Amino acid sequence: MNQTVAQSSARYEEAAASIDHALEKMKGCRDEEKRELRRDIADLQGMAQKLTQGRVEIAVFGEISTGKSALINALVGEAVTEVDVQGGWTKEVWDVDWSGCGYCVPGLADSKVVLIDTPGLNEVGGGDRAKMARDAAQRADLILFVTDSDLNETEFSALAALTLVHKPIIVVFNKIDLYTPEERERLLQVLRDDRLTGAIQPENVVMTAAHPREMEYVVEDQRGRTKSEWRRPKPVLEDLRVRILEVLEQDGLALLALNAAMYAADKSDRVAALRMRLREKQATKLIWSYAAVKSLTVAFTPPAVDVIGGSAVDLVMVANLAKIYGLDLSWKHSRKLFFSILKAGGWVAVANIATLAAGSLFKAVTFGFGAVLTALPQGAAAGYGSYIVWRAAKYFFEHGSTWGGESPKVVIKRILAETDKNSVLNHLKDEIRGKILRNRHTEAE
Repeated sequence: MNQTVAQSSARYEEAAASIDHALEKMKGCRDEEKRELRRDIADLQGMAQKLTQGRVEIAVFGEISTGKSALINALVGEAVTEVDVQGGWTKEVWDVDWSGCGYCVPGLADSKVVLIDTPGLNEVGGGDRAKMARDAAQRADLILFVTDSDLNETEFSALAALTLVHKPIIVVFNKIDLYTPEERERLLQVLRDDRLTGAIQPENVVMTAAHPREMEYVVEDQRGRTKSEWRRPKPVLEDLRVRILEVLEQDGLALLALNAAMYAADKSDRVAALRMRLREKQATKLIWSYAAVKSLTVAFTPPAVDVIGGSAVDLVMVANLAKIYGLDLSWKHSRKLFFSILKAGGWVAVANIATLAAGSLFKAVTFGFGAVLTALPQGAAAGYGSYIVWRAAKYFFEHGSTWGGESPKVVIKRILAETDKNSVLNHLKDEIRGKILRNRHTEAE
């Protein structure tokens, strides 16, 4: 085994390990996350199987009527797809084995090359078809981009987007039988030296005639009699076939490995983003819910008990917030984190405690009748203080139980700057007002 093959084999094993690692990460997701990731899990399992079998996928893209389906027929050597002169019949992404290509991934007996047909570029406006085309490009090891003239705006934009998936691309200038030799050379020069310079290597722009138009032949029989016949010439594909095999022979194993590794990385990023989004949603909902509970607890509990009750709500909130981020935080550690945030918060903590104490004292000297008067300011202030603290705790959990390289004071200062205090207070006051209106005992007072 030479050094290049050995390196490719090593990358291949690393790619397989990256797929396994991505699947393991998905196993650690919660049920809600797994439901969202069902398609991604299936895709990764499919990629793992593709890698194990050495299945090389060549995706064929192009506008309607550029001859994509005819090109696949010609490469395979039989009519495996319909060729509709009106075009636009390919509505789904589908594949066909290209068993006659003569390529096999080294060391993989089950290896095969598969051609993937996709809907025409100017009919993928539908969300489902567009997604199918994107998925095909992401899975593919090699891309054929078929055109039959100079690139129009749709084709150029689509080709530019395909270059972003970082796969080898061969631009196929099809239907060359419709042009004179001079026109072919001119169009080939425009494509190579103008439209695609810097994006596609010149050797990756090739000419074909997958389904040549019929031509009139004059046939002479043994007696010297002549007659006119219309026949379809053989497809012109040799340059494309040779270039595909050159790419595969040179980089086939490495292409599979790189593609699988990129695919696994993309799916891992999606898992991380999804988990963050779902946890962000759950955490925000939980924070608002507990902020309202804290506000109402402080507003409507007896003097002294309101402070104790409010603190208990804070600690329960921190513990439940930790669970959202996959942490089982004990009561002791919840208390420690809570007070460390209060300490870092400085004036937020002082204002929170002062408001609680003042409201509690006022209720005490008025024998509890001050609850109605203190409910809005005391409850809302308590809820706001806890809202800031819980936002800080959320940041702490999001960053793996760290402050992300910053100090707690810097984090809390930024949270304060980003928070619309009046909006939060008004939201909490609305919760308290609603509670007062629903409480017949408060109305009687």
